[in-house]
Amino acid sequence: MKLEASAARLWKRAPLEERRAAAAAFWKQPSEDLIGTAFGAIARSRRMRPQVVRTLDEETRVRALAAILDPGEPLAAGLLVALHVADRRPLLTAFLDGAGLAHEDGILPEEGETRTISVDQARKGLAALTQFPPEQAALYLNTLWLQDPERWSALEELEEPG
Repeated sequence: MKLEASAARLWKRAPLEERRAAAAAFWKQPSEDLIGTAFGAIARSRRMRPQVVRTLDEETRVRALAAILDPGEPLAAGLLVALHVADRRPLLTAFLDGAGLAHEDGILPEEGETRTISVDQARKGLAALTQFPPEQAALYLNTLWLQDPERWSALEELEEPG
């Protein structure tokens, strides 16, 4: 599977509808670490003062953030994670169940053993994603790989979803 090596490139390649969904998820529960970065990115792209951006309604902020093709690596990563954690839990759960990995509603435990998954586990996880659109599965797998390329290195051996 061809994986983008940066969240910023993956974000840029994502269709606008996916970027809008990610931006909407982000603004519903913005990360304290990234909210200032998001306001700054919108201010730069719209040539507005940051104080004005803070007064924009949520829908305007969603559209503005989704339209930015290069929000920077940390913000792009945060947006991609927000999309999956907020709106794509069934996809996360299906993959992790298929791969035989313990999780809580699609979220892996932070503590404990973080061993590399096998190619067989990755294939089983991918097989469990056939009920989802291939583009969503591919975006999720790339986002997962970006979180820990060493742990998820087996994803590089897979065929493209679909």
